[in-house]
Amino acid sequence: MCLNGGRKALSLMFSNKINVIKIKKLYLQYSRRVVMQIIEIEDIRDERVREYAGLTERELRRGEKGFSGLFIAESPKVIRVALASGCRPVSFLCERKHIEGDARDILEKTDVPVFTGERKVLEKLTGYVLTRGVLCAMERPVLPDVRDLCRDARRVAVIDGVCDTTNIGAIFRSAAALGMDAVLLTGGSCDPLNRRSVRVSMGSVFLVPWTWIDNPVETLRELGFATAAMALREDSVNITDEKLNGEKRLAVILGTEGDGLSNHIIEGCDYTVCIPMAHNVDSLNVAAASAVAFFQLSKNNDHP
Repeated sequence: MCLNGGRKALSLMFSNKINVIKIKKLYLQYSRRVVMQIIEIEDIRDERVREYAGLTERELRRGEKGFSGLFIAESPKVIRVALASGCRPVSFLCERKHIEGDARDILEKTDVPVFTGERKVLEKLTGYVLTRGVLCAMERPVLPDVRDLCRDARRVAVIDGVCDTTNIGAIFRSAAALGMDAVLLTGGSCDPLNRRSVRVSMGSVFLVPWTWIDNPVETLRELGFATAAMALREDSVNITDEKLNGEKRLAVILGTEGDGLSNHIIEGCDYTVCIPMAHNVDSLNVAAASAVAFFQLSKNNDHP
């Protein structure tokens, strides 16, 4: 009697444990979906997803719905980097399959709206194919003052008038990977938080500090930097020049494709620097040139 009774009790306890586990799983699944606020989008004119379709990059920067400004991050990997850097999400636009797929770990931790729909609907809404099927609208971070950003910097990159989004993203990726302390951009340059720039950079725009700068040569000289203009001139020094590489604080200035840096900036810099080339090639794409320059000129920086 006791043995049979004990078996029944154990069986009941085991059964109850299974039920408790099932209940917990159902609760977690239910609570996750409630927190995630999954909203089905069927009409591309839906005002709730206006930031993904109805707003231009300039309108996003200017700000809507009480925010100081927004930007769009694309793909789970980029979004993870942005979140880890402290960027605050406003909403997500996600294909259904990614909600329980490769974006699940991101979405489980958020309480902002997650808009979803069929792939064709989302492509029609945004006007382009979603990379890895996930977009995130985020608040634009407050940018630091140039002087605060450069206070402890030894190697900075200056982007002057580069307006190609792909080049901007690639330059940021090289700056982050090759040990530059900060990136400064003049007003004629493309916004680093442009959707394509962010994607091309693979999220590196969130890894290296950056801000806008006026009168870069004069401002950086006041802050104690030697300035190096990347340009082809008769008086250019080789990028391996010992004195150049020995500068304690150095700003590397890169110009746009075609016209390059203005004479005003080149003549105001302490160095004009060239990359030696073979086969009579006279120039590199600005993004490729930035990678070579950052690798060589940041060797004496404290980064590994």
